[in-house]
Amino acid sequence: MSKYSVILPTYNERENLPIITYLIFEMAKKNNLDFEIIIIEDNSPDGTLQVAQELKKVYGDKLIIHFREKKLGLGSAYMDGIKLCHGNYVVIMDADLSHHPKYLVDFIQKQKNTNCDIVTGSRYINKGGVMNWGFDRKLTSRGANFLASTMLGVKCSDLTGSFRLYKREVLEKVIKDVVSRGYAFQMEIIIRARQYGYTVEEVPIVFVERIFGESKLGASEFQIYLKGLWKLLWTF
Repeated sequence: MSKYSVILPTYNERENLPIITYLIFEMAKKNNLDFEIIIIEDNSPDGTLQVAQELKKVYGDKLIIHFREKKLGLGSAYMDGIKLCHGNYVVIMDADLSHHPKYLVDFIQKQKNTNCDIVTGSRYINKGGVMNWGFDRKLTSRGANFLASTMLGVKCSDLTGSFRLYKREVLEKVIKDVVSRGYAFQMEIIIRARQYGYTVEEVPIVFVERIFGESKLGASEFQIYLKGLWKLLWTF
């Protein structure tokens, strides 16, 4: 039986973490799937660690907590998380409820039907979309993806998306060579995976803007993205 490990990086997610954890495990129970969650907690000042520790009492060995002394970024969170995974498939997703666990059933079915190496959620294919975004945010995201796919020559509708399912051995191989940090990290993983001959399939998702807490995507993150894109352009 396949086992799925979900890596959840957290920073100031005390309100969202219990909900996303419950939804993941309920989805797994309903569909008779073997899931575990690895929380990568970057010393949130809002008490997210304490919430995670309470959840650990409820879910036991199915929930693993990895505490880090400071905020180290998404890329390093995935690198740390994969070392703690027991599953033969790894899921990366956001802890802020923008990625609904109900789509994981579609991810798993797509992977089984195609035997692909990576399934990525896309906001920009038929039946995909976003909710509660303003025009500026939509334009920025669309522009970032169009710019990346055009400049880098990669056929993927949502290169910057961070809701994915990987065969574990594929992620372990690719992630070792990734040099980007921040949001460019997601792009480089897909680019390198394509270079290595791995197959990527897309599943439509609707991305919902967080209800609790504040978005971590700001002007500084977009500047990091542009620098990362420029670096990737010269690398590949």
